[in-house]
Amino acid sequence: MTIRDAVPSDAADLLVIHNEAVRDTTAIWDESEVDLADRSAWLEGRLSAGFPVLVAEVEGVVAGYASYGPWRPKSGYRHTVENSLYVRSTHQGRGLASVLIDALIVRAREAQLHRMVAMIESTNTLSIELHARRGFRTVGELTQVGQKFGRWLDLTIMQLDLD
Repeated sequence: MTIRDAVPSDAADLLVIHNEAVRDTTAIWDESEVDLADRSAWLEGRLSAGFPVLVAEVEGVVAGYASYGPWRPKSGYRHTVENSLYVRSTHQGRGLASVLIDALIVRAREAQLHRMVAMIESTNTLSIELHARRGFRTVGELTQVGQKFGRWLDLTIMQLDLD
């Protein structure tokens, strides 16, 4: 496994991973898949704003990615970021998420950020446990704030002190 910075040519792989999460999970609360132009624009936006997008490559396949970006749009929140982490279903259970989130936390600390937050659908216990093992603590839960697959979703809010 190699962890590296994403490049524009990774957009197609990011699209596959993103759309799989949209289609099959509650990790992303969008209900419609997106196209390559959307993922290319997302990647370019992250990179041009100076936010990392890290990919885990396994035997030449982009098997997962992690990023962070603005938590809220107001300038007063600039020292807090929200993370995103997705692994292809075919590569889950191999430790990729752990390696990706660890590398992402290192980047956030190098950028001298203050907090990283994770907004996780409350039944996603694997993600909650992954974050907790890295020092994230649960600071709240918002109940029934979203819908997908015909059911209400709760949101667990976690945060990590970076400094």
